Amino acid sequence: MRFRTGLVAGVAVYLGARAVAAAVRRVEPGWRLTRALTTRLDAKVDRAVRKLTAKAEHGGPVLKGALAGARALAEGRSVARAAVSAVWTVVKETLKGIFGDGKKVKVTNIVEQIDIGAPRRMVYDQWTRFEDFPSFMKKVISVNQESDEKLTWTAQIFWSTRSWESTITQQTPDEKIVWQSKGAKGHVDGSITFHELAPDMTRVLVNLEYHPKGFFEKTANLWRAQGRRTRLELKQFRRHLTNHVLTHPEELHGWRGEIRDGQVVGEHGGGVRTVTQASTSQAEVYAS
Repeated sequence: MRFRTGLVAGVAVYLGARAVAAAVRRVEPGWRLTRALTTRLDAKVDRAVRKLTAKAEHGGPVLKGALAGARALAEGRSVARAAVSAVWTVVKETLKGIFGDGKKVKVTNIVEQIDIGAPRRMVYDQWTRFEDFPSFMKKVISVNQESDEKLTWTAQIFWSTRSWESTITQQTPDEKIVWQSKGAKGHVDGSITFHELAPDMTRVLVNLEYHPKGFFEKTANLWRAQGRRTRLELKQFRRHLTNHVLTHPEELHGWRGEIRDGQVVGEHGGGVRTVTQASTSQAEVYAS
């Protein structure tokens, strides 16, 4: 989002600088100093736009459309023609990503993190309660945990619903969960790790590899929708944990088993200790 804002700002600066330079030339064409300054300004703006262009070439349809419109204006075309060029580029890039251009569909790598003001064990235990996800995540419709390592997910993609199966290949209490998945309309493989920043502060790091297949999935992939959705769902998880779980930690019971190569190899002591002293911190509640 910051890059997109920067691109738009860069285009605006470029066009504004061009207009100012042209106006100055018309008013005082004979001033050598003015010509030197405007020439120098043009060179700096051109260098900045070239840098933005290099980055935008690897962006999504919106960035490429904005770039096409800026190029059209720089070439002296009207605002209307520049707008048409931008819209056509967005449509063309979207269709190319959906139906393909002879190349394999690009896999999207998503890396997101969020810091949560709670002990690591509490955060991990809540995450292992997968069937609770639909109660606080907006796009997750249902999660059915068939066994400790097998889950079936159903989620909303635009106006449709999609289901897929995931298998946890590695799981270490309070440290990490790694999974692979399969589905008719695409799948997501990934991992999530839990890092203690302080006794009452935990960082959750999510690393996803998204393989889209269907029409809606490819469209969402082009518009970077999955990355935005991941960030929003992580915020929903943090809101649920801080607003509900922290107030009743004794009610949280997470699964403390360990999985290696897709097989359960053992279970550690689970559950939480009930604490009656109001002064006891959340970290002490979840102390090993």
